[in-house]
Amino acid sequence: MSVSFQVGQEVSKAFASLYGEKLNAEFFQIESTKLTFEGDQTLVVFPLLKITKKSPEESANLIGNWLISNSELFSDFNVVKGFLNLSLKSSFWISTFNKSLTLKKYGFNLNKSGKTYMVEYSSPNTNKPLHLGHLRNNFLGYAVSEILKANGHNVVKTQIINDRGIHICKSMLAWQKFGNGETPESANLKGDHLIGKYYVAFDKAYKQEVSELIESGVSKDDAEKQTKILKEAQNILLKWENKDPEIYNLWKRMNNWVYEGFNQTYQLMGVDFDKLYYESDTFILGKDVVSSGLELGIFYKKEDGSVWCDLSEDKLDDKLLLRADGTSVYMTQDLGTAIERYKDYNNLSGLIYTVGNEQNHHFKVLFTILKKLGYSWAEECFHLSYGMVELPEGRMKSREGTVVDADDLILSVIDDAKQMTKQRGQLEGMSEDDKNLLYQTIGKGGLKYYLLKVDPKKKMMFNPAESIDLNGNTAPFIQYCYARIQSILRKGKVSIESIDTNIVLSSSELHLIKLLADYPNVVSEAGKNLSPALIANYSYDLVKAYNSFYQSIPILGENDEQLKAFRIVLSEKISLVIESAMKLLGIEVPQKM
Repeated sequence: MSVSFQVGQEVSKAFASLYGEKLNAEFFQIESTKLTFEGDQTLVVFPLLKITKKSPEESANLIGNWLISNSELFSDFNVVKGFLNLSLKSSFWISTFNKSLTLKKYGFNLNKSGKTYMVEYSSPNTNKPLHLGHLRNNFLGYAVSEILKANGHNVVKTQIINDRGIHICKSMLAWQKFGNGETPESANLKGDHLIGKYYVAFDKAYKQEVSELIESGVSKDDAEKQTKILKEAQNILLKWENKDPEIYNLWKRMNNWVYEGFNQTYQLMGVDFDKLYYESDTFILGKDVVSSGLELGIFYKKEDGSVWCDLSEDKLDDKLLLRADGTSVYMTQDLGTAIERYKDYNNLSGLIYTVGNEQNHHFKVLFTILKKLGYSWAEECFHLSYGMVELPEGRMKSREGTVVDADDLILSVIDDAKQMTKQRGQLEGMSEDDKNLLYQTIGKGGLKYYLLKVDPKKKMMFNPAESIDLNGNTAPFIQYCYARIQSILRKGKVSIESIDTNIVLSSSELHLIKLLADYPNVVSEAGKNLSPALIANYSYDLVKAYNSFYQSIPILGENDEQLKAFRIVLSEKISLVIESAMKLLGIEVPQKM
């Protein structure tokens, strides 16, 4: 039971007594008091004036005085315009803390909602390795999935593997032209890296042809369409869709190289999936959907044979669904994929697409077309749009080979964590295996946290060095606090079921208890907003408050045994919440650091 709900119950009693109105606790707008005002919980009075028939200030004072006189929860109140700020007694907070000690998976909703959400993330192209942008995508999708589970929902983690299309054909053609039979084994490269190498090689050869055509007098626009190598790639795409044996077997061989590379990267990332979809399957379903929509008059065909959807009523440009040569576009396969997913999981309560904000328009169009096709569940589809990750030198470009490779970046931050940890010189007594595990825990934790602490909707600049800093809003800062508490518990762990509600606590101890009490609300809000940033920044605030307490108040050195026991138990509870919050973000915490 949340603090705001308990306060609401008391306010409900006040209204029954003062106005003869029986109102549920949820009826009242109650929120945590802003830091600039004194109090713990704030009742917004404005919506209640139709009942009170008095001014906001008079109403707030009347309700506040009744609560102080008739409830055991409150110690004081103050009124700021139409806001009633209520201070709760220390005994209430200690009682709330005691209840938290008995709860398994504190902060989580253990009552199953009965809802199932599918969360799509990663969804790479098989013509290049995963890069920095994929890291934010994967970490965000995985964390959102875990947060939804913590709120009592069933979750299906999925991805659509974009394993077909002109971009794949470009890599295939370049390998045929320049590869000389090269394989991941012969090149000593991960499969996805090898294919990415040939995607870059295609672009280099294509640009060279464009340049030569322009020099011969062809316009830039015409040159970009007339290159021999691009026409060859388009011909491969047509052969693939017609299942030409040679092309189809090459496609399967090269994709298998990529899948093996992707799986290694996912293992390094620490993310997983429950169900995989492949564009090479779903584009066929999408083409069937387009044919059906054409027969029903939902879509129309142009003179050149291409098929479109008229979106003028929706104030959108008409959308191409099939090219004149009959080949499909991204929208075709996305229609097929969405429909297939709802067939596979007919009890889905929502489908969440974790995709960058450059695709905002695409998903707006996708959901609109699904509605036109008569799928009511299209209203339940949601685009979890996130901002791009940029580097100081600008945006990444896959075709030009200027991406920050995901594998390289992860290994780099692990190595940075190794150097930082060695410099601190606190590895005595640890085996080499334990040390390497610690470097991975710090490095990967720092990277994940850095990419998750920013509101998903905002674009961000990435700085690897900042991600493993032991100071500031970073994972290592939080991980170090957890390890410090484990050291305290190894020296003085106690077993107490509850704390005396009459114990006199300092303001910093009460502040920590209040922060702990807010954890269930933070998990709930993170689920509603699909925002791991709320979990990350709550963890940082909790650790900052604990560090302030640790530096100013003795724990193991406290002479009063009752206070000493309380502080140890408080420390242990905080460590459990840190561990819980970090796990939601896919981050491990070390016992020693």
